[in-house]
Amino acid sequence: VIPQETYRKYFDEDTVSLVDLLLIIGRNMKIIIITPIVFCIIAILYGLFVAQPVYESTAKIMSSSSSAGISQASGLAAQFGINLPTASSETVWAYSEIIKSRTLARAMLKRKFDTEKYGSQKPLFQVLTYGGSDPEYGKDTLELLAIDNFIKMIGLSEDKTSGIYTITLSASEPKFVKNLATALIEELDAHQRDYNKARTSETRRFIESRISDTRIELEMAEEDLKNFNNRNRRIENSPALQLERQRLAREVSVLTGVFTTLKQQFETAKIEEVKESDYVVVLDPPEIPLTRSKPKRIQMVVIAGILGIFFGILIGLLKEYFKNSQ
Repeated sequence: VIPQETYRKYFDEDTVSLVDLLLIIGRNMKIIIITPIVFCIIAILYGLFVAQPVYESTAKIMSSSSSAGISQASGLAAQFGINLPTASSETVWAYSEIIKSRTLARAMLKRKFDTEKYGSQKPLFQVLTYGGSDPEYGKDTLELLAIDNFIKMIGLSEDKTSGIYTITLSASEPKFVKNLATALIEELDAHQRDYNKARTSETRRFIESRISDTRIELEMAEEDLKNFNNRNRRIENSPALQLERQRLAREVSVLTGVFTTLKQQFETAKIEEVKESDYVVVLDPPEIPLTRSKPKRIQMVVIAGILGIFFGILIGLLKEYFKNSQ
């Protein structure tokens, strides 16, 4: 058992009270003051001369559906056991995947923009890779780098209840980032238009094929009805012949209805195929940002100051520890 006096002596020597801590801080006040000042100066220099300014331009969009006719045509196709994609699927398009897709990024890389750093009408591919210098890598490698850099510049959020998407583009120049956001929306609209036209063309070709087949079937059914009537002039006293005539007439009537419906849907499909419309509704267009979003210099200096105080106290404690351990 350790005597109480020995325990008290041991405890007093090997523990640091709040008063001792304040005395240590007081003896190292110079270090504690200088350290955050140095941290703040480094943060200011970094924010002024090293950190690249970042500007953000935001737009709000939503999908627009204009394909009721094609939906009806595809519904008719489904009656024949064929499932065709319809333009009505636009409302559930995964815009978050399309906007950040490599396909859309490749289309954007071909667009030209005016920049203060590299001059006017420079391809985005050049702006995001070798800039104004000579390229150091092959075209394929540079394209992959440019696609990756562009996708990282895009911020996207979706309101699940309203279906509104908020797109945020980040770049080093305010006017450039606004033009970049505008071009992205244009490419998205063009991508959706081309997709819908391709699907509409597929639907039109299917309807056209069905019209050709139905016409042949209808002509054959009409010929069978005509031959039956020529062979059987008087069928009043024959229930079997009357039933056969009704069956043949019903077949002609059904095929006539199908043929008429197909012709109507075919005309609708042709109209949809050539119709020009905006598939992306822009609720809030991109604007030129007035101020940069990054770097936040005041916030950087405050954080640097807090870290400087912490490290200053830590340095003071370590200094006292090594001094007392000698």
